[in-house]
Parts: sequence; structure tokens; C-alpha cells
Amino acid sequence: MIEATLPVVGAHIGQISELFYEKLFAAAPSLRTDLFNRTNQENREQQKALASSVAAFATLLVTEDAADIDAIMARIAAKHASLGVQAPHYDVVRHQLFAAIGEVLGDAVTPDVAAAWREVYTLMANSLIEQESALYDKAGVRPGQIWRVVVVTDVQFDGAEVATLTLRSLDGSPLPDFLPGQYISVATTLGDGTRQIRQYTLVRSHVPGEWAVTVKRVPGGIVSQLLVGGVGIGTELVVSHPFGSLVVEDADAPLVLISAGIGVTPTLAALQHLAAHRSEREVLVVHVDRSSYDHARRAETQALVDRLPRARMLTRYSEFEELREDGHTPLDGVELPKDPQVYVCGPVPFMRSIRQTLLGAGVSPDAVHYEAFAPGSWLGLE
Repeated sequence: MIEATLPVVGAHIGQISELFYEKLFAAAPSLRTDLFNRTNQENREQQKALASSVAAFATLLVTEDAADIDAIMARIAAKHASLGVQAPHYDVVRHQLFAAIGEVLGDAVTPDVAAAWREVYTLMANSLIEQESALYDKAGVRPGQIWRVVVVTDVQFDGAEVATLTLRSLDGSPLPDFLPGQYISVATTLGDGTRQIRQYTLVRSHVPGEWAVTVKRVPGGIVSQLLVGGVGIGTELVVSHPFGSLVVEDADAPLVLISAGIGVTPTLAALQHLAAHRSEREVLVVHVDRSSYDHARRAETQALVDRLPRARMLTRYSEFEELREDGHTPLDGVELPKDPQVYVCGPVPFMRSIRQTLLGAGVSPDAVHYEAFAPGSWLGLE
């Protein structure tokens, strides 16, 4: 039933998504003002993501080779936990989503079709609720109770567009530890009283027990504009507990860290971890940026590579936002180690190009890991 109706749902997913969000925000206005990314709402990216995710999940369920489904669900659950999503949210979404599907598809939604798609949604929601509950338990917090207030103790600028903020607890007690690759949400209150939330990868501060995040000013962005230039020493910020499923694990296999732009921060966190543990693992770092001036945390990244006995770093300065028509990629001419574990972070088109290049070079799909914060991008790079 699901496989037979996927084409018609897919063909109308744009209409379903638009109507779904209209109904959702009418039923729960606080989701628009305090939870969802306003920029992604305005450019319609958010509308494409959530309803599409249900169809994508259904596709994975009926696909013979759905090996990626666990990683995808873990990625979604971590993002949801960093936002404080709770089980009741899924009930609101289910009601409004299926109202939109019924209204758009009309008589095509027979009782059997409706029941089959409700089962898909229930499977997806229950899986996420279970994983998110486990993440909250591990963090030692009640579901959704993820927020804390921290104070900015230092601000360091990389040029005019990038700032690194050092964060300390209000009472000076050590902040929770985190794994390399995890991130926090930063919740900012706007002038109209609404709230916007963004995620930033955690890196080590020079002071034990403190956190640091590196933020790049995004043209037209809401939160990044506030954090880069609008925050100073003594500013208090509301942040979440650390979450994130893209964690660089300790292993013997060669490690390849590939990044573009501000996507360098997971690479930096991984290198800090490796250096702190005096790792002798073979490490290849590849970073792409528009110029040396734009390259955030460049000196620190190179210094960490120099501390690792079997690490090397390649830096390439060029445009990277879109796939190149001539077929060239940042990995052209790069000799990859044998059987590596690869971690990629950057704009989605960049990561898609890198993944295609890696698979073409014989790297196993299971060995290619990535972090993506754009709505819907956690579904895959295929």
C-alpha cells in the first residue's frame, strides 16, 4: 500500500507541505515564533523538510537496502533533542499533517491508504520519541528541559565575519563534557519577543570546564548577526545541553576530515580530541575556503595537525557553494589513505560532491559520515 501510493504523495508533497505548515502554525503559534527557524520558513526550506521526511522514511521502509535508516534517525533525534522536542509535539504534527494530506489528495486517501500512512508516521514518531528519551536520560535532564544560562567570558574575531565565543556557567562550575562533533543550540530572544534557535559545534576552550563556539555571520541571518558583533564579555546566553550523532570515534582506521567554510569546526573539535589523547592515528585534513582571510581558526587547526605525528593538512582556496560543472572537486589529486573513516561538514552541495567523489574512489558508503544543519539535509546526500 505504501509503495503503491508513494508516487502520488511525492507528486503533491509541495502542496501538502505548504498546507501542513499553515495548519500547524494556526494550531500551535508558538512553534512558528519560538521553535522553527524563521529564515528557513521565509525561504520555504522548512516547508519542504518535515512533510518530505515522512515520505522519505516510508521510502526507506520499503527499500530492500535501507542500511542508512538508523544513522538518519539518530541524526534527527539528536537535532530534536537539541531543540527540546517532546512527545506531545508529535501528536500535534500528526493531526495537522494528515489533515493536509487528506485535503490535498481528496478521494485518493481511502481508509486503507490513510491507515497505512498513519502506521508509517507512528513508526517514525515512536522511534524518534524513544531515541530522544534516551538522549534526555543520558544527559540527566527531563524531556525538553535542556536549557541553561551561560556567560560569555571571551570573544575572539577571525576577520570581520567570524567570532569565537568562550562560555562559562553562571556559578563557575564546570560545564558538561562533550564528545568531538557534538553541538549545542543557542536560543536568542528577538526584539519582538519571539525566540530563534541555531546549532553550533562545540570546541574546547583554553579553560577546562568552559565551552567555545565559532560563529560565522550569515548574510541575512538572524541569530548569527546577533552573535557576531552583538555579544561581548559578560553577555548571558541561553544554550542547550550538548547533543549530536556525528561523533569522531576512537579507532585505529585512518581518519579523513573534510570541511568547507565554517564546517571546519567539527574538524577542529576532532583534532583537539586527538591531540589531547596523543593519538598516533593516520589523519588527513582537507579544508576548502574562499581565501586564507575567510579560513576560520586556520592557525589553531594547523598547530593541532603539527602536534599529531601522522597527520597532514591540505588547504584549497576556491568557490565551493555549488557543484562545479567541469567535474572537478576539492579531492582532485588527493591521495586518500586505505580504508579510511571519513567525516565531512560544509554546505550540502559541497558534501554531496565530496561523497560522490569518495564513493567513486572506492570508499565504502558506511565509512562516509557527515553533519548537516540545513532542513531535510539529514535525510541523505544521494
